Amino acid sequence: MNPSPRASSAPFALELLRLLRPRQWIKNGFVFIGLLFSGASIDGGVGGKVLLAAAGFCLLSSCVYVLNDVFDRDADRAHPLKRRRPLASGTVGTGAAFALAAACAVAGFSLGAAASASVFAILAAYLLLNLAYSAGLKHVAILDVFIIAAGFMLRIFAGTWGVGIAPSQWLLLCGLLLTIFLGFAKRRAELMVSESDGVAGVSQRPVLDDYSPALLDTMIAISAAGVVVSYSLYTVSPNTVGLHHTDKLIYTLPFVLYGIFRYIFLLHHRGGEDPASTLLSDVHMLVTGAAWLCVTLWLIW
Repeated sequence: MNPSPRASSAPFALELLRLLRPRQWIKNGFVFIGLLFSGASIDGGVGGKVLLAAAGFCLLSSCVYVLNDVFDRDADRAHPLKRRRPLASGTVGTGAAFALAAACAVAGFSLGAAASASVFAILAAYLLLNLAYSAGLKHVAILDVFIIAAGFMLRIFAGTWGVGIAPSQWLLLCGLLLTIFLGFAKRRAELMVSESDGVAGVSQRPVLDDYSPALLDTMIAISAAGVVVSYSLYTVSPNTVGLHHTDKLIYTLPFVLYGIFRYIFLLHHRGGEDPASTLLSDVHMLVTGAAWLCVTLWLIW
């Protein structure tokens, strides 16, 4: 007996939603960083443009995830966790996946164009960058992490230059170092998974052969130190004090320190290849992030 359309459509719709990876949309919070620290008023449509830019990035990043799953579906079937993804498991076909990716791309670019021509161009650069990454640049050690960081930086640019906000040089430096830190931490987690007993011999990412635990730990330590130092200098910069009319932002540093250390702790004790899942599933990270945001908003606004 065949299942009714209603019974079969609901699971299929859920599988399509899984393909979009909405949990990863938290990464697009980088679009709002410029608005938070620029001192710009949300009046005059700036806030609305930032929201449009963030929504555009959510849809376009989902487009990229879908395309990556299409191209990596054979390799994902050999992975103990990724084989459960809709395309690898066969619950969604490639035709439906390509249609979903196209719909996300059209909608994402439409939202970007509604924000500004600059946001549209940044979204196009983001898509091209990810296509180049998937085409082969992901196999080049060090460069692969910098491309991941570049994707985050484009989000910051969309929320600043894209909507007419001049970003602080300190903001760009902190953002760059933070995203490089997250990129190397992601590679470290992937290396830990590939070396574990459960996936021994599985070569999910050939670039991992060029990394070692000691090398990645060194790069993580350097980039983490850079994040802490650059953020500290940003909070006491005369330009920052003059812009926000407060010299108290330095008091948000303990939250940043705790968040960095907690993330490294989770990396080594729980592993996991997904930074977004780590951030959303750990109470310490959630509370620390919320406390940092609340204190920052209180001091600035």
